Amino acid sequence: QVMLVESGGGLVQAGGSLRLSCAASGTIFSANAMGWYRQAPGKQRELVVTITRDGSTNYRDSVKGRFTISRDNAKVTVYLQMDSLKPEDTAVYYCYAIIDMRHYWGQGTQVTVSS
Repeated sequence: QVMLVESGGGLVQAGGSLRLSCAASGTIFSANAMGWYRQAPGKQRELVVTITRDGSTNYRDSVKGRFTISRDNAKVTVYLQMDSLKPEDTAVYYCYAIIDMRHYWGQGTQVTVSS
C-alpha cells in the first residue's frame, strides 16, 4: 500500500515563504510524475506544478518565478518551495504522484496567507 504524507503547511504573512514536503512510502518500483495541486474554498482543485522523474517541470502561470518544485528520486519525495506568497495562494495543497502506473493523493495540508 503506497501512501503520500505531506508536511510543511501553515500560516504566513503575504510576502513570506513556506516549504512543503511529500514523502511516498510503501512498496514502490517506479515513481513517475509527482506534483502539487491546490483547492481554495468554493473552487475546484487546480494544478500548481508537476515534475517528471527526469526533472521536467510544468508550473501554473500564477506561481512561476515564486514557487520551485524539486524531488529526490532515491527518497521518493517531492518538495515545494513557495516564496513571495500572496493571499490568493491560500488553499489546501495536495501532493500527487503516479507510482507504478497508479495515481495517488496526499491528505492535504493547509496553507494560509494573510494580507
